[in-house]
Amino acid sequence: MAVQLTRYRFTADEYEAMGRAGILGEDDRVELIEGEIVEMAPIGPGHARSVNDFTERFVVHFRDVAIVSPQNSIRLGRYSEPQPDLVLLRRRADRYGNALPSAEDVLLVVEVSDTTVAADRGVKVPLYGRAGIPETWVADLPHDVLHVYREPVDDGYRVVQTLRRGDRVAPLAFPDRELEVAELLG
Repeated sequence: MAVQLTRYRFTADEYEAMGRAGILGEDDRVELIEGEIVEMAPIGPGHARSVNDFTERFVVHFRDVAIVSPQNSIRLGRYSEPQPDLVLLRRRADRYGNALPSAEDVLLVVEVSDTTVAADRGVKVPLYGRAGIPETWVADLPHDVLHVYREPVDDGYRVVQTLRRGDRVAPLAFPDRELEVAELLG
């Protein structure tokens, strides 16, 4: 006979309280996904370089129109507080010093996937779509492509495009500011 256990789902408020209480430390590589505290993969050199490349290019191209937020948490409803690799945020006077950004503040999420392609595409992308984030990019380093997700729906995104070196891409929020995919992939 199979035994079914009831799981407790942590809220984002409880998760943040664990951080303030020292239960979760600043150096703990965890995030809250659908009420569960999950470990994040270690950051290897390829991943770090790619996040740096994205950050540099985003600062150059978007600093006058958006806040470029690398590896910081966003609050997606009551039970999720993921930590994407890079986010373009709407400008706000407090620069998000009083509260974490929510889905309404996010213009674009970028996940850099070195060892986490399946989890990013199968768990995080649908989470971002359900939250209503207008656009998500996944830099798929093992396959040397950029997956672009647009038009959020309940189970992810309606439009998925796979871009390669030689292609160009611009965020929906800034269609006149194209970037070369090759520059983003390094």
